Amino acid sequence: MFDELKKYPNNHFFYKSTDRLINACNAPTDKSGVYVVYALAQGKVELIYIGRSGRRGTDGNIKTRTAGCGGIKDRIVNGKHFNNLARRKSWPAQMLLENIEALDVYWYVTYDYVNKDFPEDVERTLLQKHIHIYGRLPKWNKI
Repeated sequence: MFDELKKYPNNHFFYKSTDRLINACNAPTDKSGVYVVYALAQGKVELIYIGRSGRRGTDGNIKTRTAGCGGIKDRIVNGKHFNNLARRKSWPAQMLLENIEALDVYWYVTYDYVNKDFPEDVERTLLQKHIHIYGRLPKWNKI
C-alpha cells in the first residue's frame, strides 16, 4: 500500500498482549522514522495506526529520542496512547478490548546517512494516502 516506504531500511515484529513490548520490539534505539501497525484479528489484517519518532529541530536537523531506550523503539514502547498511558501498558489493554490476537509492527528509518526524510513529513504523506483510500484515519490515530 505504501510504495514510498520501500527505499527505507526496515524490519518488523509481532506483538501479543501477553508479551513485554520492550522485548518484542526490534526497532532501533538510535534512529528516527515511522512505524505502521497492523492488527491481526479473527483471520483479518487491518492497518490500525501510523506513527513516527523523531522531529525537525529548530536548527533544521533531526532530533532523535534519547529518553528511555531511545529512537524509534522508545517511541513505540513508551510513547503515550490510550488514556495517556505508555504503549507498553495501553496496547495490551486495547488489544484485549478489541479482541486483537496480535500486532504486526513495521518500522522504517526515514532519516539516516542515506535518506534525509523527516518522520513527520513521511507520516503526513502516509496518513493522507490512507484518508484518500479509506476516507478516514486509521482507527488508532487521533483526529
